[in-house]
Amino acid sequence: MNALTEIVSPQLNKIHSGKVRDSFRIDDKTRLIVATDRISCFDFVLNTPIPGKGAVLNSLAAYWFEKTEDIIGNHFIKAVDPSAALVKEAKPILVEMIVRGYLTGSAWRGYKNGKREVSGVAIPDGMTVNQAFSTPIVTPTTKEKNDREISPEGLFEEGWVSEEIYRKMEKASLELFKRGSEVLAEKGIILVDTKYEFGLVDGELILIDEIHTPDSSRFWSKENYEKDPAAVEQMDKEYVRNYLLENKKDGEYLRDLPAEVVEETMRRYQGIYQMITGESISGVEFAARERLLQNLVDEGFMKDGYIAVIMGSPTDADHGRKMAQIMDGYDVQTELRVVSAHKNGEQIPNVTADYDYALEPVAVIAVAGRSNGLGGALSANLAVPVISCPPFADRADLMVNVNSSLLMPSYTPASTVVDPKNAALFALRSLNRPRLKCRLSEEIQKMKEDLIEADKSLRNN
Repeated sequence: MNALTEIVSPQLNKIHSGKVRDSFRIDDKTRLIVATDRISCFDFVLNTPIPGKGAVLNSLAAYWFEKTEDIIGNHFIKAVDPSAALVKEAKPILVEMIVRGYLTGSAWRGYKNGKREVSGVAIPDGMTVNQAFSTPIVTPTTKEKNDREISPEGLFEEGWVSEEIYRKMEKASLELFKRGSEVLAEKGIILVDTKYEFGLVDGELILIDEIHTPDSSRFWSKENYEKDPAAVEQMDKEYVRNYLLENKKDGEYLRDLPAEVVEETMRRYQGIYQMITGESISGVEFAARERLLQNLVDEGFMKDGYIAVIMGSPTDADHGRKMAQIMDGYDVQTELRVVSAHKNGEQIPNVTADYDYALEPVAVIAVAGRSNGLGGALSANLAVPVISCPPFADRADLMVNVNSSLLMPSYTPASTVVDPKNAALFALRSLNRPRLKCRLSEEIQKMKEDLIEADKSLRNN
């Protein structure tokens, strides 16, 4: 499936993984946010992703950030991929500002059971499902493991935010909702309700996260609403929520979505993007992980391949550096690591945590002699190529070390290469990157030509 689910890389410093977005530190003032194709409902993430969803969220947020920056500044710097954005580093305020224009969703579910207040805001008797409020209301929640309704006074008392900052957030939220409603009304769409998140940069309040996307907002067709408010077509994530509500099993929500629900959700997300922007979402037809990798490489955030030289002892560092020096000449990210299979083997999962699911291709060179348990331990626990290149002092030492590297248990497919340069070149080949294959092919051709020229030269002499 062409979906972005979890973004990991030994080259990227992940600082946060939310329900949908993964964040990476770029420097002290900027971070990279990747909107994945994960989908969450009722405070949990479903097992089934929605391909292209992250691209819609990220691209729509970029669209709205530009259209509302006159109301309040935001963290957006630029899009680096349909699914990823470079943003300003902000101190988040752990409060979600939910603006509701209509009585629907969780507010209606509570209302029909007798609840007449949401986050300290009174809701009058006699309202019907999907009825518009006389004016939009702000119903904040805390940002915790499970979001919690809370009144503004409760926020102040519990120390979530100061009253001064809250009032600025409240004012901005209502202005943003008004702007969104006006823009969408021209396109035949009703902005039903939404949530905004804020942060501080150098003491200045800014808008962060996302704005007016199908994940953060409810959208209705104006035409359908006017025909039958109680059965209005929903154009957002509520479609998935309703499916889960209607298909509980033993009182529990399903965690997996059938193919037809995935397809319909994809259609809705891409459809709302086109209705709002007037354009089709671009880039989602390509292999998502490869597309993201190439765009991050083009931005200079990472290299397109990663090779770890893992040594059993720091005394092997010179041997490791010989290989790293060769690989550095091919513009591949190389790291020297130290972990012993025998002395602290429990650290191997920590060292290699990002390798199997990395965005970029990964290869590992194991440097250990005598009883080489390191190559086997790495190979038995990793799905990436592992190459043993044992160090040696002399021929006798070489025979002992190579023998221990060659005799691997079953299901531990570590290869063994004696010469450090060949080990480095083998690791580069195993990455299978097009640019590396082109360069290595050119080098092979050059080697052949040099041999032919050497033959001619010797024959002529």
